[in-house]
Amino acid sequence: MLSAELIDSLFPADLPEAAHWEERYPPRSLPPEALVTRIAPSPTGWLHIGTVYTADVNLDLARHSGGVYLLRIEDTDQARFEEGALAQFEAGFAYFGIRADEADSPEAGDPGQYGPYMQSHRTKIYQSFVRELLRQGKAYPCFATREELAAIAEKQKATGALPGYYGDWAIWRDAPEDQVRARLDAGDPYVVRFRSPGVGGRRVSYTDAIRGELSFDDNRNDVVILKSSDTEPRLPTYHFAHAVDDHLMRVTLVLRADEWLSSVPLHHQLFDALGFPRIRYAHVAPLMKQDGGSRRKLSKRRDPEASVNYYIDAGIPVEATQYYLRGLANGRLAELPFAQALAEPLRLDEFGVAGPLLDMVKLDDVSADYVATLPGGVILDRVLPWADAYDKDLARVLRADRELALRALVIEREGVDNPRKDLRKWSDFRAVYGFFFASIFELVTDPADERFNGLDPDLVRAMAAGFAAGYTEPGPGPGRDPEWFEQVRSLAGALGFAMRQKDYKANPDAYPGHIGHASGVIRVLITGSQQSPDLSEVARALGKAEVLRRVTALA
Repeated sequence: MLSAELIDSLFPADLPEAAHWEERYPPRSLPPEALVTRIAPSPTGWLHIGTVYTADVNLDLARHSGGVYLLRIEDTDQARFEEGALAQFEAGFAYFGIRADEADSPEAGDPGQYGPYMQSHRTKIYQSFVRELLRQGKAYPCFATREELAAIAEKQKATGALPGYYGDWAIWRDAPEDQVRARLDAGDPYVVRFRSPGVGGRRVSYTDAIRGELSFDDNRNDVVILKSSDTEPRLPTYHFAHAVDDHLMRVTLVLRADEWLSSVPLHHQLFDALGFPRIRYAHVAPLMKQDGGSRRKLSKRRDPEASVNYYIDAGIPVEATQYYLRGLANGRLAELPFAQALAEPLRLDEFGVAGPLLDMVKLDDVSADYVATLPGGVILDRVLPWADAYDKDLARVLRADRELALRALVIEREGVDNPRKDLRKWSDFRAVYGFFFASIFELVTDPADERFNGLDPDLVRAMAAGFAAGYTEPGPGPGRDPEWFEQVRSLAGALGFAMRQKDYKANPDAYPGHIGHASGVIRVLITGSQQSPDLSEVARALGKAEVLRRVTALA
């Protein structure tokens, strides 16, 4: 074991003892059942919807137990740090209403007593505990070069040995002090490695809060816990930093992705070596995607819906996404009404061990169901912030004619048993309701437009002219006016259209079209679409002058 004098010389003279940090971050005063949870993303790219899924679970567990949820930024991998990632994290979590009880950024959460919560700002803390492990002989400096490590790997491959830096392959594990001093005096860079107590071939078990009792190979590798001495700032590796941080932040449940399952034996070794009580782990299965006949993990590289930006850009209502994701976590919640499902606590014993399928078609349906429950004024207030960012022309017309927007949103939505469900997300608004607004509605001027289903252009003109000449406004609302449609039927009959589709089908040569074709002409002229809400309600919302402007626009 190296001398205390040599070990201490590797660190700043004013570095606090490990006991200092234990006093600085004392156990929390919380009820015994209260959970302290955290989400700890790395700023190496944009925010994944799976991180939001896991964060929401952590937040829910903490809040319903009377505990604390914190946001920690694990930025020890400085080489992969991406500018703008932190701001995107803040925007993504804010969009989904996931605000931490403790965080460094005021946009992400409230100031906490256990920070800083960004790992690059906690270097002294890690160094104190690395020094403590060195003093106890549970860690050691390693000067192995990349070339030496590559040579070791080649020899292991050639001899059939298990890969890794362990046992006799760990060439600096038991190096004499004079050899270490010589390399230090020469200024050679080094890392600090954990002296693993693991035994190759031994199995270890632990109880996962979701998956029950699990068994894994014991960790035998002397992993790096403090990165190279020639880097600045000198940071720990993820494995070591998370153990120190979760202990000092007094986290009681680490709920994270199941990709970390095989790391638990190492993490338990680190907790034991540091003298920390082990923390309970819960590993959630990743979100999956159907790809042909099989499922695969939702990919940041291949799947746009993996990014939180996808949901923000499309304006998918937050509540719909949260409801859907919570239903993936606990299936019983998918059967409950929205408000109840969002208020019910999540239960760890209801999580599955297989990755839940993120089905965007299903999410669209859930979103449509949710929007159908909202009053028009609420929808408009939700669409406007989205339009301010993504469709400024739409935002302008909505503010200029709010009353028209509200009249449009009432149609077939309020006071009916089966409200319309064609508005699934805020980005759908222009396509579904944009035709109500004269300034962004494109008049139909070509009588040969394909939307008229091949009707003779002269007949289209005649239909439009006759409708305009005898136009009668719908009666006072709300609701559809059955009598209003009689003017369409009467005109269609006068122009020779079949009044019943079955008559036209029986003898198509006898008619230029059927009543559906005739009404379709008026529908396209007024709305620009072959499908729309009830035309009498649309006409009432638009007013006579606007209806006539549209039906008389044909060239």
